[in-house]
Amino acid sequence: MGTRVKNLNNQNYFELKKECLKNKKLFEDPEFPPSDESLYYHTLPMQNVEWKRPGELCEDPHLFVDGISHHDLHQGKLGNCWFVAACSCLALREALWKKVIPNWKTQEWNAKKPHKYVGMFHFQFWYLGEWIDVIIDDRLPCKDGSLIYCHSNAKNEFWTALLEKAYAKLAGSYEALDGGSTADAIVDFTGAVAESLDLTKGHCRANMIEKTRLFEGLYEVHSSGGLISCHIKPSTVGDIETVTPMGLVKGHAYSITAVKKVSIGEKTLFFGKKNKLFMIRLRNPWGNREWRGAWSDESEEWKKVNKSEKSSLALSVRDDGEFWMTFEDWCTNFTNVVVCRMINTSWINLHRTWEKQEVRGSWTKNQELLLNRSGGCYNNKATFFQNPQYVFEVCREEDELLIALQQKDQRIHKKEGKGDNFIVGFEIFKVELNRQFRIHKLQGQERVASSQYMNLRSVFLRKVLKKGRYIIIPTIFQPGISSDFILRLFSYESSNLRELLLDKPIVTCWSILCGYPQRVTQVLVHSLEGMKTDGSSAGADIYVIIKCGREKVKSTIYKSTNSVVFDIQAIFYYKNTKEPIKIQVWGNKIICDQFLGQVLVVASPSDPKELSLQLHGKDGRETEKMPGRINLKVVSSNDLVEL
Repeated sequence: MGTRVKNLNNQNYFELKKECLKNKKLFEDPEFPPSDESLYYHTLPMQNVEWKRPGELCEDPHLFVDGISHHDLHQGKLGNCWFVAACSCLALREALWKKVIPNWKTQEWNAKKPHKYVGMFHFQFWYLGEWIDVIIDDRLPCKDGSLIYCHSNAKNEFWTALLEKAYAKLAGSYEALDGGSTADAIVDFTGAVAESLDLTKGHCRANMIEKTRLFEGLYEVHSSGGLISCHIKPSTVGDIETVTPMGLVKGHAYSITAVKKVSIGEKTLFFGKKNKLFMIRLRNPWGNREWRGAWSDESEEWKKVNKSEKSSLALSVRDDGEFWMTFEDWCTNFTNVVVCRMINTSWINLHRTWEKQEVRGSWTKNQELLLNRSGGCYNNKATFFQNPQYVFEVCREEDELLIALQQKDQRIHKKEGKGDNFIVGFEIFKVELNRQFRIHKLQGQERVASSQYMNLRSVFLRKVLKKGRYIIIPTIFQPGISSDFILRLFSYESSNLRELLLDKPIVTCWSILCGYPQRVTQVLVHSLEGMKTDGSSAGADIYVIIKCGREKVKSTIYKSTNSVVFDIQAIFYYKNTKEPIKIQVWGNKIICDQFLGQVLVVASPSDPKELSLQLHGKDGRETEKMPGRINLKVVSSNDLVEL
């Protein structure tokens, strides 16, 4: 999760607290004062709002009363159910909330030492790869002696209201939290990787195999410490917060508090319990309005479950907003789910360990085309490759990758009439094995994956890629927009993710003396056919080497074959334009590899050449034909930023 912590607005909690203790005064935050500007940016101010400290609202205030629970939270007069749902998820994971509420015991009220209380709290949020420490005073907006916004069940418990205030300060105002994504809040709380799934677009509602696969995925995420939320997408704006006949609220975020396989029926002598039912438990941030269908709190179905099973499920027959559903009913009624994974990068853990690579970048406008870094999505053919480009390697024969792109939070700009997320996404291309410079035109490179383009803060893709070198290009959908982002890549082995900054080889003292490259050539070896080696019908273990001057690129070894589909690419920048490029075929042997033939290509600038060439010998035997043909494509240019 990282250890670096930065102070918002350069406010240092310990220094400010020390100053308040010295001056014997309660902290008053000048960066987020008790004013209408801290509450609103557009809505007409609420009348008779008072800012009160917890000690003015009750006699015995505490951060936590009887510990922390996902039942503590109740949404106030603000459309931030998404935030409250995320807090409910957070409360389920002690290791996570202790990061958000650091050293909570030292922040708790101490009745024995009231003089140590200075009315100051601090919370930490994950922001583009760094933890931000946010300080607030304890003055909370109230009306008629009660909190206006998020509050707890217990009148003297204030962690929910104080956390909400810190998050509002980070966003610029309380109103900036009106409408949002549960995924955003969970990522801000944890640094998790968020994936948004549309249940209406898959086959999980109708296909039992897909439904089971989805349940097992959610079960694994929840069991390994991940956080999940869901909602029902309203069909119209007027449909928001309408209640379905079964008691569910549309356009409203629910936190998922449990994913279980519940045993139904009695034990038998040989087969244990009769049946396992896939179940899911949810909580409405309102603290009421529950599911009224099968397996609701007082439904007949619970009679099929014995007392010990009910106890382990913590079944509560109260209108507290929490309820159980079968997974099938959940899939039928809900339309969207947000899955936030805590990716394991610790070698101490017994589960699979992922290698994490991350880079921070920016989309920036520039009139100079080679310096512009805001080219828009792939539809913008003329400018797309002006976006930032990041190269990485897949070192195994194939590897599963998790890729997350997160854009900068825009809510702070809502006061300026902006503040909406940009539509973002990314493309992945398989490129030449030795590419070190930016792509300028799609010429042979394979587009192997594309994320969805969404107006969410985080976009996620899970993809299995084969061994090779790849480039990720993150984009805003529209060209010419400036913003910051973080790109994270998780893989089984280190991918060496880094940005490609240069468009072509740089001019050095050595290149001035010995000559600067005059040509760029791309070679794509498609396939090899008709080989004969050692009279073996099984074929040889074959690989290809592409040489240009002193530089060479070697393919992987293809086992036991006389015909190979390679699709191996290499790109060269060189000064001696008369020297041919060599493509050699070799057989892999235990002691000494066997030369099986080569072709020579003089790459002159012209239209792309599709070639099928007979293999020949080498070292004075270039005219001697050898069995087999190699099929390739060659593209050259004297403009080094053409390819």
